[in-house]
Amino acid sequence: MSSGKTIVWFRRDLRIEDNPALAAAAKDGSVFSVYIWCPEEEGQFYPGRVSRWWLKQSLAHLERSLKSLGAEIVMIKTQNTLSALLDCIKATEATKVVVNRLYDPVSLVRDHSIEEKLAEVGISVQSYNGDLLYEPWEIYDDEGRAFSTFDAYWDKCLNMQMEPVSLLPPWRLMPAAVTGTVERCTIEGLGLENELEKSSNALLGRGCSPGWSNADKALTEFVEQNLFDYSKSRFKVGASSTSLLSPYLHFGEISVRKVSRCVCMKQILWRREWKSQGEESVNLFLKAIGLREYSRYLCFNYPFTHERSLLSNMKYFPWNADANHFKVWRQGRTGYPLVDAGMRELWATGWIHNRIRVIVSSFAVKFLLLPWKWGMKYFWDTLLDADLECDILGWQYISGSLPDGQELEQLDCPQIQGSKFDPEGEYVRQWLPELARMPIEWIHHLWDAPLTVLKAAGVELGLNYPKPIIDIDEAREHLREAIFKMWEMEAAAKSATSDQMNEDVFDNSDSIKTSAILKVIPKEKSSCLTYSSNDQRVPSFQNCNNGLLPRKRPLPVDEEKLHMDKPNKQNKEAGTSGREDLCSTAESSASKRQKSTSSTSVTGLDLSSRKPCGLRRSVR
Repeated sequence: MSSGKTIVWFRRDLRIEDNPALAAAAKDGSVFSVYIWCPEEEGQFYPGRVSRWWLKQSLAHLERSLKSLGAEIVMIKTQNTLSALLDCIKATEATKVVVNRLYDPVSLVRDHSIEEKLAEVGISVQSYNGDLLYEPWEIYDDEGRAFSTFDAYWDKCLNMQMEPVSLLPPWRLMPAAVTGTVERCTIEGLGLENELEKSSNALLGRGCSPGWSNADKALTEFVEQNLFDYSKSRFKVGASSTSLLSPYLHFGEISVRKVSRCVCMKQILWRREWKSQGEESVNLFLKAIGLREYSRYLCFNYPFTHERSLLSNMKYFPWNADANHFKVWRQGRTGYPLVDAGMRELWATGWIHNRIRVIVSSFAVKFLLLPWKWGMKYFWDTLLDADLECDILGWQYISGSLPDGQELEQLDCPQIQGSKFDPEGEYVRQWLPELARMPIEWIHHLWDAPLTVLKAAGVELGLNYPKPIIDIDEAREHLREAIFKMWEMEAAAKSATSDQMNEDVFDNSDSIKTSAILKVIPKEKSSCLTYSSNDQRVPSFQNCNNGLLPRKRPLPVDEEKLHMDKPNKQNKEAGTSGREDLCSTAESSASKRQKSTSSTSVTGLDLSSRKPCGLRRSVR
């Protein structure tokens, strides 16, 4: 062990086990651990109320753990992260900063700027992979270009070597001597929750247990009790058979390496015992991990995806920036019971099942034609496991903005989805008590129920429960018209610029003041921080037309060739596509109560052959 002093900068890696940055610092000498909270730098992606509650509890858990190892973690609230780090360096006379890497577009820009500034004053910054199985710059095609479809990406991953070993927590930490002063604060002083939020947050503690040691318990419980039946039980929106790991993974309270290793060990055991259901369950869960990896990969190689669609033709799509429709959707008053139940559960608990996330997001962009960036931002504001990269992947997929995304013209009927995923209506009755007495056969399509049935159930459409905000046939026609208009605008634009290459990308929503996404610029202060009191408001961001350029420019795309094949007959009958796993905003670690995919089952990863699962759709 050397005698160097190292600053460990904690971010979304709030654990002591399998923490590469912490392990490197402990081996190198004395350690000064710090967590820096800078709300101004969060900008439009200031975490929502429930996410900040989880962060607060997780920091308290980490603080206790570090104290047991002989060190402490210093909490700092500041207006500039770089200044806070420089203060820590001056106070400790440290010569090095270690950190685990982040891959979202905001962090990428901030971290690059900080590393440059610290290098100018002679401070070494060493970063480590504490979040992924595969680094995004390791996975490129044979020509050195970034993949834009999950199939090709995951195929490449599965044919690469992976380091499965997790790092043990250090036995003891040597605290660095502090000779100067650092403006520290308590966890309460960070201001992660205000007095108005504490009463609401008190209920979260009954069902949630943040902290890295609790993450280990959740993983063990899932692997031992629910993993075997995961392939079958994940479809039920009211069940509790999924991993519950997504918030733990987001805040780095458990490493994806450890999760992957545990489930793979189970797969080996079940393969020896010829338990095919267990093998299939592991395959599906590993694919979910792969989708989480892919979300980071997209954000790293296409860092503009939080601002605009990956498919450039979507810039012509005529989104309907209707604030009233957005409000009705958020408050769960659309008149479609399954959609409304999901949105009310989201607001009440900060959580919804993956299948419900797919249904409500599809309704927003396909039925109401709301800008997908509005939905992405609302999920960020309200989800307990809000994860920017996963939200980007999910909303781009469901809006048809990815090369292998859901077909833009696909419109899934909430009535059919309800009959499939909530056949008894239990989930709807739980979150819509006004419909508690509705019979099973009518609960997902009240508008067709006889008046006598509605009266007996105490339901008065338009009074104690809203009428459908839009008819299904009308929504289908509006979607068709929007697609035709997009094609017309795209054709006109190509015709007007046929004599030159025009690479400027302008989303039609850039002209909508309430839907444009803030451009990521280091140190720039946002004009609007989204606190919990505003969580039910229309997003209000600074207008920005241009995103950040990818580190490696993707292969020039002929978008007609990028569009996916049409769903096969089985998919059409099911009313869903074969890749709706990709819609999840937290699919990377499974939903809290139940994770599900489309009715067309998706085969998982065959680890024995190291080949990707057979996804039902392919890119021509």
